[in-house]
Amino acid sequence: MITSIFSKSKPINFIIIGFLITLVFAFANYNQLVTNFASALSGLFKWLLIVFFIFLLNFIISKNKLAQGNSYAIMSFGLLILMFPESTRHSDLLMSNLFIMFALRRMISLHSNLHIKKKFFDAGFWIAFATFFYFWAFLFFALVLVALIYHSQNNIKNLLIPFVGIAAFIILLVAYNIVVHDVYFMPSNFKRFASLDFTPYNSKANILRLTVVLTSYLWTTVYFFNALSDKNKKLRPSYFLIAWASLLALFVAFIAPNKNGSEFIFLFAPFSIILANYLEVISERWFKEVFPVLFIVVPIVSLLL
Repeated sequence: MITSIFSKSKPINFIIIGFLITLVFAFANYNQLVTNFASALSGLFKWLLIVFFIFLLNFIISKNKLAQGNSYAIMSFGLLILMFPESTRHSDLLMSNLFIMFALRRMISLHSNLHIKKKFFDAGFWIAFATFFYFWAFLFFALVLVALIYHSQNNIKNLLIPFVGIAAFIILLVAYNIVVHDVYFMPSNFKRFASLDFTPYNSKANILRLTVVLTSYLWTTVYFFNALSDKNKKLRPSYFLIAWASLLALFVAFIAPNKNGSEFIFLFAPFSIILANYLEVISERWFKEVFPVLFIVVPIVSLLL
């Protein structure tokens, strides 16, 4: 029933997911939205950012033909927001995720063999920008190295281009700090904190939702890797980049200083693409419904625990 609605890419699907995200956002950010006008304005910005993620994800998929004309990915993204409503509360993580998605978009599109140097520059620049908002986002620079292996292993000069992108961002940051704060770097520019304390997850609600999400991720990712040999040879590196992006996102969540669910925001986009590719090849309709039903039921059950 649920997957049949999203089996085709239709405008109504965006409305449904937009409505779901709005409900989740209002529930998770109610206090901020009713405190005062400035706080409500900040909340509105975060809501617009999350809605934009849906359109950006769909653009990345349709532009690079990563799915078979369905809306499973945006459905999955919306359901992951439902699973982790805390991800809607932190503007720094949301901004960082935005720039990681920009970088991922540029790297995925390398399969076209057009504007290779510009895309590597953009990828390095956007990841540096993401790091400004959330320090551990710099780990996604490993994706650039993977992309270089797939697309520029015979062109040594391209190895320097992502670093030029990073340097460009640093120059802009230093110029801004000099003009505004009269210093080269502010102590708050790059906050380096990490934690391996997992006691925040030690509740029935967290254990339930993490078990469901991580089990689903493991199940679908194993299939995703196994099915890569059947993918279009030209697009295969793009699928590899998506898989590696999801693994890096899990590692970022693993070392995140604040473990409250928001740290999984980086996983949403790559996991949504992986899950969409899995759902579109399942022939048993009842089994196809298992994932969306679980992602809807678990948050409701978690509220009762």
